[in-house]
Amino acid sequence: MKTLVAALASLFIAVPSFAQQSEKERPGPGEASPETKQKVSNAGLTGKVKSALATDVGLKTLRGVDVDSDNGVVTLKGHVDSNDTKKRAEAVAKKVEGVKSVNNQLNIRKPKS
Repeated sequence: MKTLVAALASLFIAVPSFAQQSEKERPGPGEASPETKQKVSNAGLTGKVKSALATDVGLKTLRGVDVDSDNGVVTLKGHVDSNDTKKRAEAVAKKVEGVKSVNNQLNIRKPKS
């Protein structure tokens, strides 16, 4: 019984401080949550990398490449025709402002016989 009373007392003491902490972390009216801000940032970086790949003369015809980003880490997935194209895509992605690193998971397509 004493244990139950002690647990309930601890709960009543902890709940108000938890509620205050949650209110401080909540965004105000018209503000985005930190998670939403990060998703928008990731989407923006992904778009910039895709744009850079599309406008690079040597990579203009690059198709079937998926670009994803998370906190500045860009991942390239898909298939390319050569090792040179794979390296070039990584180099172009690394030059984009906001890219911290590139995880190059591009595969080289085997030529059809």
